[in-house]
Amino acid sequence: MPDQRQRIIDANLNRAGEGLHLLEELARMMLNDAVLTQRLKTIRHEILRGDLAFNQQLIQSRDSESDVGFDIEVVGEGKQRELPIVVVANARRVQEALRILEELAKVPGTTPQLDADKFKQARFALYTIEQELLSRLLRRDKTSKLAGLYAIIDSQLLGKRSHLKVAEELIRGGVGVIQLRDKFSAKAELLPIAQQLKKLCAEKGVLFIVNDHLDIALAASADGLHLGQGDLPISLIRRLLPMDMILGCSVNTVEQAKAAEADGADYIAVGSMYPTTSKEKPRVVGLGRLQQVRGVVSLPLVAIGGINKDNAAEVAANGADAVAVISAVLGAKDIADAARKIITSFEAGK
Repeated sequence: MPDQRQRIIDANLNRAGEGLHLLEELARMMLNDAVLTQRLKTIRHEILRGDLAFNQQLIQSRDSESDVGFDIEVVGEGKQRELPIVVVANARRVQEALRILEELAKVPGTTPQLDADKFKQARFALYTIEQELLSRLLRRDKTSKLAGLYAIIDSQLLGKRSHLKVAEELIRGGVGVIQLRDKFSAKAELLPIAQQLKKLCAEKGVLFIVNDHLDIALAASADGLHLGQGDLPISLIRRLLPMDMILGCSVNTVEQAKAAEADGADYIAVGSMYPTTSKEKPRVVGLGRLQQVRGVVSLPLVAIGGINKDNAAEVAANGADAVAVISAVLGAKDIADAARKIITSFEAGK
């Protein structure tokens, strides 16, 4: 096999190995995802595995000093890049290298050490892994904002007040997440409300979540969708959502929490912590259940149900990353002030 061909093989094996190792480290260290990490590690080992004699030939063929590609600069290559862009760039880098190796393996007289089918299978596997890794990182940026006060705007509790005005007051009070909850309005009436809230939240750097309604969440380009136990399965909804839209799920048992995490939820709401009038026949599970769920899942936990400025601290102390409230803010004369007091209490408990 000509030295020039060996140099191409060596360069692309190195390129594939470097890119795969970076993706593997992101899956391992950034996402703590054992499954993705193992899949990437397996591909890397399969690609780079070879006998000593073959590797020795490749290494001996290197001529880095006279490589004309060494000094070629690519516009924008040296600039800082966000992690999702790094993922795409390195996944494409590996895919291109694998395609080159695949094609060279088909050329007569190259080497029996290269298996074109192995490179093809790895390339197609990486297409799926790239999608999963990018999706997880994009959603991770949003779930990192699930901290402090998660305010739920229930249309039926607003009276004559405007959704938008209430949202503005909540944001002024320091809320980081706003959920739109509406069990009765027609979808045609609800969509423009959701779109207005999304616009406001985007401008203020606040997450906007839609409760229950997949179609409204999609049409309004919400940051996320929240489901209950009686809604469609998390695993099904996860496939229908854009890769950067987060998905939350309400639970009241440890088993439900574990299932939600396994099926693709990005955060879990546990409740009810205390008796509440915001829901009909709430099942009060208490702080003990919050502690139990905290012990078995790694997702952000949002505690819900009867939480106010007087008990937010103890909820925080028992493992909640955020507290969801409805009446404690919507029922207050000064919504912004009520929100600030709950946040102060919650932070004291943390």
